[in-house]
Amino acid sequence: MMSSRLAGEWTSVSTKEFVEKMNLVSRGLLAMGVQKGDKIALITENNRLEWNIMDHGILQIGAIDVPMYPTMTEQDYEYIMNHAEVKYCFVASKELYQKVKNVQPKVSSLKEVYTFENVSGAPHWSALFEEAKKTEQSQVDAISATVNEMELASLIYTSGTTGLPKGVMLSHNNIVSNVLDSIPRLPKMQMGSSRTLSFLPCCHIFERMLHYLYIHQSVSIYLTGLDQVKDDLQVAKPHMFTGVPRLFEKFYDGIRANGLSNTGIKQKIFIWAHDLACQWEPEGKNGWWYEFKLSIASKLVFSKIKAALGLTEIQAVACGSAALQPKLARFFTGCGIPILEGYGLTETSPVISVNTLREKGMWKWGTTGFPIDNVEVKIAPDGEILCKGPNVMMGYYKAPEQTAEVLKDGWFHTGDIGELRDGFLAITDRKKELFKTSGGKYVAPQVVENAMKESVYIEQLIVIGDGEKFPAALIIPDFVMLKKWCDSNGVVSTSNEAMIASDKVVKLIHDEVARINTRFGNWEQVKEFRLLPRLFTIDDGEITPKLSLKRKKIIQNWKAKVEDMYGRS
Repeated sequence: MMSSRLAGEWTSVSTKEFVEKMNLVSRGLLAMGVQKGDKIALITENNRLEWNIMDHGILQIGAIDVPMYPTMTEQDYEYIMNHAEVKYCFVASKELYQKVKNVQPKVSSLKEVYTFENVSGAPHWSALFEEAKKTEQSQVDAISATVNEMELASLIYTSGTTGLPKGVMLSHNNIVSNVLDSIPRLPKMQMGSSRTLSFLPCCHIFERMLHYLYIHQSVSIYLTGLDQVKDDLQVAKPHMFTGVPRLFEKFYDGIRANGLSNTGIKQKIFIWAHDLACQWEPEGKNGWWYEFKLSIASKLVFSKIKAALGLTEIQAVACGSAALQPKLARFFTGCGIPILEGYGLTETSPVISVNTLREKGMWKWGTTGFPIDNVEVKIAPDGEILCKGPNVMMGYYKAPEQTAEVLKDGWFHTGDIGELRDGFLAITDRKKELFKTSGGKYVAPQVVENAMKESVYIEQLIVIGDGEKFPAALIIPDFVMLKKWCDSNGVVSTSNEAMIASDKVVKLIHDEVARINTRFGNWEQVKEFRLLPRLFTIDDGEITPKLSLKRKKIIQNWKAKVEDMYGRS
């Protein structure tokens, strides 16, 4: 079963209904003149049934889908649709329809734009079902039989942090091999009864590959969006789902704030249970006495946390996109919400490695697990992670030179820095994000950033310093926690701006930075910082849809703060 919230109501389709609609989409596209190799764009704000039905209907007739993020600009749409020569586009809403219609005159290949929602004046995607009456299923079956697994299935344009988007070419075999090779790392699904909630964008290959995996394993999928996760976890009560570090940071902040808001014995019990969870080790390594205490904490505290989150039946959560603080991984796993950190890229379909609890000795803190079956990993002399396997992309579309830069002698150069620790892959930083201070010392900013975010008063930050005398940081406080602190310390808390203007608040953050700085060498330590009044956002171009920092854009947006830190204002 696959379900999604449409117009506020849950709508579901059975496997039989899904296949019937998928076949109608294929027949309708054929009737509209779509041929093997034609490109069809898909854009939706939240994950929904129609997207998945379209995806399968496109692929089984050898056409190529081009999924795009709803947050992309009109300029991005224009570039991608022209570059890919998109023939038809299917969007969710009125807003997306208008964005694409604005660029349609500049995209000569684009014939029509359809909507999933009812939008006045826009052709509805159900028109495909009418077109399907002009064709027979035998035509679909005949074409499907000619689709080769090594042929191009999807063009995924990476949002990236710099430059124009690149079209990653993934074949049917790239994606399917990753599905099959990832199954042994996930919790054992009960075919027909297991459930998942899907809210990460299915236009990204991580969530999309997992959709195929869930279908293969007969898992019921509840489709939603990131802004509805809290409510929809209660509806789905998933056995598994996927998330990104930012989500777990928010969950943790809410849990901690709620627990500490108690008084007396309740607060003491929460702190005891919290600290216990943060000591968790796999496979009972802490001994029977620890496990006994953990069972008591589970009954008193963790069961309530899981119920509040809608995770009473959770078996595991897969986490990727960026490094998760080890403390959070321990805490949630100790609570009975195991987090399986993994690693991959769009170019690798995407999974390269992932931790698992299904086999003994296959989980290690601070790593992304062993490489999955049929995927090889090695570390280059400069520390870059190289990967080889059936999951590695065909190349970048219409970009042989860029392809040659990353595919050398069969090995894909990931651009990430890492190391193998007893077979476990650990990611230390992005190769392109390493910077060198004017003193010639290299700094890995993500390592410092992750450490700083362990402070309950720091929500987001970026560490900079390329070519500068020292590292510095732009810091966004956790304004919920900061307001509580301000109210208890006589600081005006009427606005974010008022709080960060307080000398007391600046000292509070200074002390937090100084405390965490002691973990690093002198050349890595944050010497200056400035507080910002708002979070980095997609709309301001400061983070990608995967919530990765767009460093150049952030520095550009906050140039005055940066110049002030380095005494150039």
